[in-house]
Amino acid sequence: MAKKKAFALRIDEDLLKAIEKWAADEFRSTNGQLEWMLNKSLKDAKRLPKNQNPEE
Repeated sequence: MAKKKAFALRIDEDLLKAIEKWAADEFRSTNGQLEWMLNKSLKDAKRLPKNQNPEE
């Protein structure tokens, strides 16, 4: 499993509320939802590192 690094994120309150709702709908944590969204975006843009194999 890849090492995870913590960092602060400033995000618009309404955007965060939408992500929190989406995460709850998908039975994920907010952090898990953000990570899933980032992985999906990187994969769709073909920018995911080759050694990375995200869960779907």
